[in-house]
Amino acid sequence: MHSEPMVAGIPQMGYGTWNRPGDEAYHGVVWAIEAGCRHIDTAQDYGNEQDVARGIRDSGVPRKDIFLTTKVRPENFGPGQVMPSVRESLDKLQTEKVDLLLLHWPSPQNKYPLEDYVGQFAEVYDAGLAERIGVSNFTKALLDRTIALLGERKITTNQVECHAYMQNRPIVEHCGRLGIPVTAYSPLARGRILGDPVLERIGKAHGVTGAQAALAFLMAKGMIVIPSSGKKERIVANFEARKLQLAPAEVAEIEALDRGMRVVNGAWCPVWDV
Repeated sequence: MHSEPMVAGIPQMGYGTWNRPGDEAYHGVVWAIEAGCRHIDTAQDYGNEQDVARGIRDSGVPRKDIFLTTKVRPENFGPGQVMPSVRESLDKLQTEKVDLLLLHWPSPQNKYPLEDYVGQFAEVYDAGLAERIGVSNFTKALLDRTIALLGERKITTNQVECHAYMQNRPIVEHCGRLGIPVTAYSPLARGRILGDPVLERIGKAHGVTGAQAALAFLMAKGMIVIPSSGKKERIVANFEARKLQLAPAEVAEIEALDRGMRVVNGAWCPVWDV
């Protein structure tokens, strides 16, 4: 059995369930756990928390052995709304607490003040509904303000878009200075990196795919990665990437692929650090 690399108590390779509705999320979770994955990532916004719970239950692996993350959607940041929304998530997830709870996005257009929803988030943590807390899609300035608001409570991760084509260095480096691990979502740029000649060549040298090389690159940089797929063979292959050790020269080659290509950049996004 390959021992699982951990970052800040989080299994470094997880299974992401974004854009996996219903049975697709259910089967994906079952397949990921069968492959040995013990880290499952969902969110209120994905609408599949109950399906993720079914997958965990039917996998036969005890809930206590699974690292489970969910995220509070910004629509639930209003006064007095965060705690009830988290309790609803826990009901859907059939668990008393999650291992990691994230604020999914900063409130779009600052509809709700950061001070208010971070304060509510702290109450959720203090009530024991989450083992760890963190943020997602937070900029340097928002991260600094959130740290100040949370006081002694530790931010476990900032989950941001990160892949070979968009390495998000300003926020990654800022998190590094703060000692906050980065979780990379869309680590394969939603398929855009597939077939890249540099990644394919590096993968081939190790007897693996370019996609596996792209995941191994992020892990070599100390990031947690949560690739998603609806195909069993791809889920297994993604998980196998954690065994791949790249040479420093190969890491440098992949670093040179950065082209600032965001695949998630909607009107709800904050102004990103550049």
